[in-house]
Amino acid sequence: MASERKIDVELGGRNLDRSYVITIERGILDKIGGRLVELGLGSGRCAVITNPTVGGLYLERLTASLEAAGITPVVVDIPDGESYKNLEEISRVYDRLLSERLERDSPVIALGGGVIGDMAGYVAATYLRGVPFIQVPTTLLAQVDSSVGGKTGVNHALGKNLIGAFYQPRAVYIDPDLLSTLEGREQRAGLGEVIKHGVIWDDSFLSFIEDNVEELLALNPDAVASAIDCSCTIKAGIVGEDEREAGLRAILNFGHTFGHAIEALTHYKEYRHGEALAIGMVMAADLSAALGLADAALARRIEKLLAAFDLPTRLPEGISVDELIATLHLDKKVKNGSIRFILIEQAGKVVLRAVSEQEIRDSLGAAPPSVK
Repeated sequence: MASERKIDVELGGRNLDRSYVITIERGILDKIGGRLVELGLGSGRCAVITNPTVGGLYLERLTASLEAAGITPVVVDIPDGESYKNLEEISRVYDRLLSERLERDSPVIALGGGVIGDMAGYVAATYLRGVPFIQVPTTLLAQVDSSVGGKTGVNHALGKNLIGAFYQPRAVYIDPDLLSTLEGREQRAGLGEVIKHGVIWDDSFLSFIEDNVEELLALNPDAVASAIDCSCTIKAGIVGEDEREAGLRAILNFGHTFGHAIEALTHYKEYRHGEALAIGMVMAADLSAALGLADAALARRIEKLLAAFDLPTRLPEGISVDELIATLHLDKKVKNGSIRFILIEQAGKVVLRAVSEQEIRDSLGAAPPSVK
């Protein structure tokens, strides 16, 4: 990959062009202050929302870049973990920003993974009715998926991401070098989203992942850069066509219907998002095969690839089918009381379809043994 790669997310509106650029560049963390000046966001102060783990690794570099550009950062720490992705923590962030008297032109910068990005984005969308938002994703999952597309929000006790808003960032700055400090489990969880992009959109990308398992696990710079580039390009194209998930964008939810239910039923403590997604993708592929939409061999191909990255592929013990179905009814894609899934027909081709409770039960009963 070239030293700098730019991917356009092309959005529009009747009165405002909200398009933005994803910049992928090694070492860009040290240049963000200057980039904000180029965007016209270089005067006054900004908020940096992060967590103690990420802040301990990268906050000093980011704040040095901001201060060198004449921008004064107000740092807000959110505790690590999905369990803190709630309105109580959001309210605490509001308190801090208000006490610091941050103004409407003060950007909010998300320095962290998917949880930080979702929460910082929701703060940016709602503080003073909207302030500029900048994504600086530090995990593979955030770099390839959650930092792109403008979905922001928090969890509710009854389900994941049930409270939120669509709010696009002004820019996304991806520094692949930040992945070098990522522990193995977080790295593998991010690869779940990478695999999803191949499954729903591009069989050749899926084959690339299959051919580069060891390289991706070892964080080979070229392999990782290609995975980030392809994933962001796929997602940017989909979001550009359907920003608010009225149609095409729903395909990005492949595996998420089951996955979000599993996260909620395990209280966001048992699985990383990418791990729950991996289970959800296998379950969705098995459901597709049970309904006659896809060949069972495709489901096994997906499961085998996920297992190669040591990702879980089976519904955990202790979750009953009744509990699962009740939680599925809280999914955001439910329409007229019907549970709707993104189902696969072939690699690179998926479809949105309503599925009955009995079809779900039949699929779970017919699932083959794990390939592990």
